[in-house]
Amino acid sequence: MRKAGDGPRALVTGGAGGIGHFLVRELLDRGWRVRVLDNFSSGTRGNLHDLSGDPRVEILEGDVLDPPTLLRGVTETEFVWHLSANPDVRRGKEITHLDLEQGTLATQRVLEAMRRASVKRIAFSSSSVVYGFPTVFPTPEDYGPLLPESLYGASKLASEGLVSAFVHTFGFQAWVFRFANVCGPGATHGVIYDFLEKLRRDPHRLEVLGDGSQRKGYLHVEDCVKAMTYATEHGKEPVNVFNLAPEDTISVAEIAQRVVSATGTGARIEYTGGPRGWAGDVPRQHLSIDRLRRLGFTPRYRSAEVVDETIRALRDPVPRSSPVRHG
Repeated sequence: MRKAGDGPRALVTGGAGGIGHFLVRELLDRGWRVRVLDNFSSGTRGNLHDLSGDPRVEILEGDVLDPPTLLRGVTETEFVWHLSANPDVRRGKEITHLDLEQGTLATQRVLEAMRRASVKRIAFSSSSVVYGFPTVFPTPEDYGPLLPESLYGASKLASEGLVSAFVHTFGFQAWVFRFANVCGPGATHGVIYDFLEKLRRDPHRLEVLGDGSQRKGYLHVEDCVKAMTYATEHGKEPVNVFNLAPEDTISVAEIAQRVVSATGTGARIEYTGGPRGWAGDVPRQHLSIDRLRRLGFTPRYRSAEVVDETIRALRDPVPRSSPVRHG
């Protein structure tokens, strides 16, 4: 057992976020000391509240776009986990510079701070949306060309390019993770969160964008962080690219039905029509995880289990309809 002051130190950008705070705990369990850099714009202090007195954890409030703060965060670390980004794909349609700044430019500044501080290892949280509308399912990591449909996806793809360039130019080593939809306790966006919020406003009707046929994989956040740490321990290439996803998929229509059933609202489900929910949405996602399995890791949860657990964690207090009286 390591003592509190022992062990290597990692920096986690966005460490107070929905995935980040789970990663912080996973790293602590694996013997790391952790420095969290977060501006708390989407992550919350409450996510780290129980770690506030832990001598292995240092919380640095600041923005990855601020070079002095970022350099302070990177200094005397051995590994950078870069998770900070705009967490909501749809916001990019309204604020078109958001993903450029919080995604691509932020990644460049993280990499440059690492170069200046002589830190050589980085894990980058990318996304399955870099594939755009793939024609091969399950989609492998070497699928191409990569033609993303959203500004968020474009930012992630550009960031992957920067990570690769720093690896080959400055001798870094990198792990790039293309996430499926990551769900679990504390979610603040995504289809399950959106459905529950709609039912809180109107427990009689649930609007579903699109025709409900959209089908994707939903990865439990615990599977996500365990896969990330496992891959960094076993992936030995200069640039290691991994899809992180469950082995199956589930449709939006089935998610809507599960939300209505779990909340007991009896709401009618209404579809807006069309194969995609919103501009930039990818209606079908099914990622190959053969590369991750070959390393020896398989996710524990299937998509339906992840959806049901996320509903249970988020559903209260959803108002319920009054019982119908028959004369």
